[in-house]
Amino acid sequence: MDIILASGSPRRRELLSRAQLEFTIISVDIDETPYRDESPKDYIVRMVVAKAEAATAKLNTQSKNNEAQAPKSLPSQPIILLTSDTIGVLPDGKTVLVKPSNREDAYHMWQQMSDNTHEVWTAVQATKLLLQPKHPNQADSERILKVINQQQILERTEVTFVALTKEMMSEYWDSGEPADKAGGYGIQGLGAAWVSRINGSYTNVVGLPLAQTLALIKDMNNTATL
Repeated sequence: MDIILASGSPRRRELLSRAQLEFTIISVDIDETPYRDESPKDYIVRMVVAKAEAATAKLNTQSKNNEAQAPKSLPSQPIILLTSDTIGVLPDGKTVLVKPSNREDAYHMWQQMSDNTHEVWTAVQATKLLLQPKHPNQADSERILKVINQQQILERTEVTFVALTKEMMSEYWDSGEPADKAGGYGIQGLGAAWVSRINGSYTNVVGLPLAQTLALIKDMNNTATL
């Protein structure tokens, strides 16, 4: 069964490649701004759903326009579309740490994480798609990808930081690494020096809980369609 990863994250691509999976990549662009008073769980679930909807719409548009990016011209067998989103959550269980918008935003987050334990949450959705008639009652109807099954997982990992100084924060921001990462750090890079302890999945903190995602894909392959 073909797998499509709807993500621009090089870290997620690398993790799936380590598992020797064959997959196609499609990028999507959605508004990732949290709603006012939105809980972390509601936010992250909304993100993976929105990414899946955007990716499905893009695949259907590409197929209609015969674009080269459409994976294998959308095969008649089911496709598994993977979407994922990672956030940090402060100990209050309410404050969402997304990608920092600027230096000041990053400092504000890091000061709350300094010498403290936060959680990293990653939601993964597997959506099974199949080419079906757009209008079932019309024999010559255009065929489009439709959702025939979907499942989600949500993984949490506790991460404890050392006490951070202004000099540490300044040097790290100037490295350029924090800008595109939830919580403003990368545990697989220079940010590892800030992490004194983790409790849970390491790959989850990188951006994709690999073992859990592989189990999700296997389950979707073995599950009958709706």
